[in-house]
Amino acid sequence: MLMKVPSLTTLLLTLSCSALVPFNKATALESDTQQQAPLALMPYPQKSLRKSGDFDLTRDTQIRIVGDSTPLLDAAIERFQQRLYRQRSLTLPVGNAISATPGPEATEILIELPQFRASRALPKTLLELQREREKYQLHISPQKITLRAGEPLGILRGLHTLSQLVGSEAGPIQAVQIEDQPVYRWRGLMLDSVRHFLSIDTIKRQLDGMAAAKLNVFHWHLTDDQGWRLESPSYPRLHQVASGGDYYTRDQVREIVAYAAARGIVVVPEIDMPGHASAIAVAYPELMSAPGPYKPEDRWGVHTPLLNPANPQVLEFAETILTEVAELFPFEYIHIGGDEVNPEHWQNNPQIQTYMAEYQLSTPQDLHNHFNLQLAAILRRLNRRMIGWDEVLHPDLDKEVAVQSWRGPDALADTARAGHPAILSTGFYLDQPQYTAYHYRNRITPPDTPAHPRSEDDIQQQWAFEFPRKRGSAISGQLTLFSTGGKVTRGSITFSGKRSQPLMNISQHGPLTRFSSDTWMGPLSARLQLDGQQLSGNFLVGNAPYRVSGEFLKSANISNAPEVHGAKTAMTRAQRENILGGEAALWAEMVDEHNIDLRLWPRTFAVAERLWSGQIARDEDDLYQRMEAAEQWAASALPLQHRQQQQQALAQLLSSELVEAGLNLSAVLEPAHYYHRHHEKSAHATYSRRDPLNLLADSLPVESLALREFRNLGQSLTLNPKQNTDWKILQRSLLHLWRGAQAAEQILTALPQSQRGEDIQKIAELAILQSELSFEIVSRYSDQRPFSHDEEIAAREKLDRLKGMHHEIVFPAVPVLEQLCDLLQYSTTAPTKITKEESTDV
Repeated sequence: MLMKVPSLTTLLLTLSCSALVPFNKATALESDTQQQAPLALMPYPQKSLRKSGDFDLTRDTQIRIVGDSTPLLDAAIERFQQRLYRQRSLTLPVGNAISATPGPEATEILIELPQFRASRALPKTLLELQREREKYQLHISPQKITLRAGEPLGILRGLHTLSQLVGSEAGPIQAVQIEDQPVYRWRGLMLDSVRHFLSIDTIKRQLDGMAAAKLNVFHWHLTDDQGWRLESPSYPRLHQVASGGDYYTRDQVREIVAYAAARGIVVVPEIDMPGHASAIAVAYPELMSAPGPYKPEDRWGVHTPLLNPANPQVLEFAETILTEVAELFPFEYIHIGGDEVNPEHWQNNPQIQTYMAEYQLSTPQDLHNHFNLQLAAILRRLNRRMIGWDEVLHPDLDKEVAVQSWRGPDALADTARAGHPAILSTGFYLDQPQYTAYHYRNRITPPDTPAHPRSEDDIQQQWAFEFPRKRGSAISGQLTLFSTGGKVTRGSITFSGKRSQPLMNISQHGPLTRFSSDTWMGPLSARLQLDGQQLSGNFLVGNAPYRVSGEFLKSANISNAPEVHGAKTAMTRAQRENILGGEAALWAEMVDEHNIDLRLWPRTFAVAERLWSGQIARDEDDLYQRMEAAEQWAASALPLQHRQQQQQALAQLLSSELVEAGLNLSAVLEPAHYYHRHHEKSAHATYSRRDPLNLLADSLPVESLALREFRNLGQSLTLNPKQNTDWKILQRSLLHLWRGAQAAEQILTALPQSQRGEDIQKIAELAILQSELSFEIVSRYSDQRPFSHDEEIAAREKLDRLKGMHHEIVFPAVPVLEQLCDLLQYSTTAPTKITKEESTDV
């Protein structure tokens, strides 16, 4: 019998009809000077004001156009009509300014372009990529919907806002007045078509999603170690040999560029040079810095093959390839990668060493910059500009070269201070599964001031820590805690080579110190014992733990404490203006045709909102509520396939009859976040394209929305369950866990053992254990009945069985269950809670 806590049986019966994914009541957003319930929109508009009355959308509603229509606008309105049909089964006629005036009872959607200049083309340069060109006004009254813009791009953005307001259910549309335009002009999504090839249809589907989220830059990663995906007339072995048979013809590329342009999206291709060049090495080994032959590469990671800058044929190759690329992509920026250059082959090549001496290049970084300057000159002759990743930044780099940061806000700020256009991707890596709220909290521009003021009464303690990873070197750093009267009140964490980050949600219970922090790896939660001179415990990075150890360094007065979370030096206004925006990035080691939508949507809407809306929207509970509405809209109005992909994966893993059970089980699971899955495959599989993406982990959404409230509840728990405990959240969470366990039992009963994968067998068994233990611990917490010594050992052994990764899956309820158990067993005072400071981002 699954239910072992009789006192909670009534609870389950009462809640058996509750919604599977509950959300807290939304916190109102400020609109103009009034507090109003937020609209179900993502990205959220800059200004919105609800009005009295509703607009009834019926079959008699007419779409009218006033102004200069164009093929671009005609196509956009046709897509809007198609969305309306999918949403409401309505087919609305389109008229124009000379049509008969509608009668007094009729309603209309009026699209006005009073200032449109027919000669104005879509952006082809950074200068033309202006925020004002996407500005629109949307006014909804009981009689009429009016959409106005001075540019076609504004109409395209406004039509998606209107489509979201229409929703997917019959009913009136709230009267509202919206004035909107983006905060950042560069709002991108990078897709990797190299590691797993993506079909034209799949890319078009993501472009439709991008347009819906008001993203405007498609960064297309086309070459890397594992393949060359672009047809080359001049160097045909690139697509004939180095592609493995999967590449895009030049006509297909033109098709994608045109498809994107029709949706107000520019395309930036990435052609990696001089590193990530194993595919070039397979096709043309004579261009490399070390002799061949080379074999096709299907392993992930950083590889050593590099182009040879001392070989004149390399520059000829680069100019020819970039010329071919420029012919296909009209936008002025071309991405040359430039990241993760391992200089081993350069250092071991006598010709290259002689070349460096001739040009007085003392380091590999100087040689790299020398090569980049030549690429930038080639692109300038082609009327193009260069963009590269962090590693291209060098004091002598041309100022027109844009730099995209994957190393963090510090690197972004360094780029902006150096006078280069800067783009942030750190914190927006969607291939590293993370909680959507972490991406949402990500700052585009780092703050200039410390997060917390100093106090002369504070005592500072510093601890060194380290934790190993299954792939790569161990992570080390320092923990700084500030205490007053023996109680820790605030602190910071500093990873080696990184800037300090403030601690949040600090609490102390018995021998345990807990805190959280947003780090370059993702959200981090700590459960530590600081015992004398030793530090021990766990860092939960994303949602999976690392065992951490360390030692006490010193205790001192606050006078020598480090700055916390402040920029090295304040950025000027001009330097801040160098920050163009950001890009979400989806690298494809664990993404393919069958799960890409599941990985991207709906959480890409949250990244898009941070780039479009800035900090006008900050509340995380409201974020999730609106993201649910965006997900439902996207599933009905757009061709996105995130729901279908999960159901299809579960049908293959279980059977079509068990898909519903699989969904209920999946609701209480999460794939391991950060790079935990990559590290696991590196340790136990081939860490290559040969590892199939058909595990249960590959079918899971990134986070359990069903248990989101339960995870967040841990921030307010105290020893006394009558204080700050939201019992409705506990009840709903227990119901989800119970349903997950029931689904697991159904799967184990219905699916013959011979048809169960090892992952499904173990995960189902542990899901049952998770539910049983949840009821036991919550029941004891509610009754304040601590475990006896032997009972505690048994309970913690069960928790240990659930902890960590199981076939690349984690059980997200476990950290809160462990915290509840800790609260039961340790005498304590109420925790000291430090919340995240108000954002000062633009």
